Amino acid sequence: MKSVNVAVVGATGLVGRKMIQVLGERDFPVAQIGFFASRRSVGKELEFKGQSYKVQELKPDVFDGYELALFSAGAAVSREIAPHAVRHHTLVVDNSSAFRLENGVPLVVPEVNAREIFNHQGIIANPNCSTIQLVVVLKPLHERFKIKRVVVSTYQSVTGAGKKAIDQLNDELKELPVPEKKFPHRIAYNCLPHIDVFCEDGYTKEEHKMMKETKKIMGDDTIQVTATCVRVPVYGGHSESVNIEFERSYEIDQVRDLLAHSPGIIVQDDPSENLYPMPINAYERDEVFVGRIRRDSTLKNGLNLWIVADNLRKGAATNAVQIAEAWLAQN
Repeated sequence: MKSVNVAVVGATGLVGRKMIQVLGERDFPVAQIGFFASRRSVGKELEFKGQSYKVQELKPDVFDGYELALFSAGAAVSREIAPHAVRHHTLVVDNSSAFRLENGVPLVVPEVNAREIFNHQGIIANPNCSTIQLVVVLKPLHERFKIKRVVVSTYQSVTGAGKKAIDQLNDELKELPVPEKKFPHRIAYNCLPHIDVFCEDGYTKEEHKMMKETKKIMGDDTIQVTATCVRVPVYGGHSESVNIEFERSYEIDQVRDLLAHSPGIIVQDDPSENLYPMPINAYERDEVFVGRIRRDSTLKNGLNLWIVADNLRKGAATNAVQIAEAWLAQN
C-alpha cells in the first residue's frame, strides 16, 4: 500500500490517543501525521512511532495535503468540520454519531460490510462501540440461520464515557470528593441503567443507536432489535448479554464452529473450566470474544450468547483504522 498523510482529529482524547497507538501498532503506511484538537490542547506533545508531535488547533482549513482524517472529537465538531475536510479531498472516518444514520454515508464494520466503504462520498462512519462487537457476531449467524429478533443488554465500561468518567470512578473508589461528575449518580460499586440521554419513548439515545445501527450495518431492516444499556464500574471493555431468535433450526456445535471460524472472533466457551469472556481479558485486544453459548429453551430456535470486546480498540480506534486499511488497499 502507498503511504498517505493522516490527520487525527480529537487526538488528545481517549479514542484519539488509542487511534494513534493502533496506527503505529498496525504499521499503517503513514507518510506524514498531524494531531489536531481544541485550542486548550494546542502545544501538547503526543508520540507516534518514537517521535513527538505538537498538537495543533483544529480549524476548517487544516486539511490541505491530508488524504485521510480520523475523527474522534464529538458529533458537534464532526458536523462542523468534516465537510471542510471533504472539500479538501480528505477521506473522513468519523467516530461520532453525527453521520451514522445519514443516507449516503456508509456505516462500516469491515468483518461485516467492508464493500460499503467504496460507496462513500467523502465520509465513512464508525459505528457505536457496542454495536460493532454485536454485529461482528451476528453477521455469520444471520447468514446461516436468518435472525428474526435480537434482545441485547449491555454492561459498558466507564471508558466509553471519557476521561471525566474514569476520574469520577477513581475518586469515588478512593472516597475522595468528586470535583466534576460525569454521571448523575455514583458509579463506584453501582450500575446505572442510563447511557446518554433519555428519549420520549423511555429508551436512551445509546439504546436507539444500537437498534438502528445494527439494521443498517447488517443491511436487513427485518431484524428486530431491542436494547438496554447499562454503565458499570469497569475500566476497559464492554460486555453484552444477547438473546437471538432464528428463523431456521440450529445445533449448538454448529454455532460454536461457525463463530470459531469467523473473522475477528475468539470463542471462549468451556463452563467446566470456568472459561468465558471477561472484559479484563479483552483489554488491549482487537478481537471480539464470545462465550456462554447455550440454547434458549423458552423459545423456538432461540440462542443465548455473552459477547465482550475492548471498546476503545475494536469498539472505536481499531475499527476506524481497519476501515482506512481496506480503503487504502483498494486505492
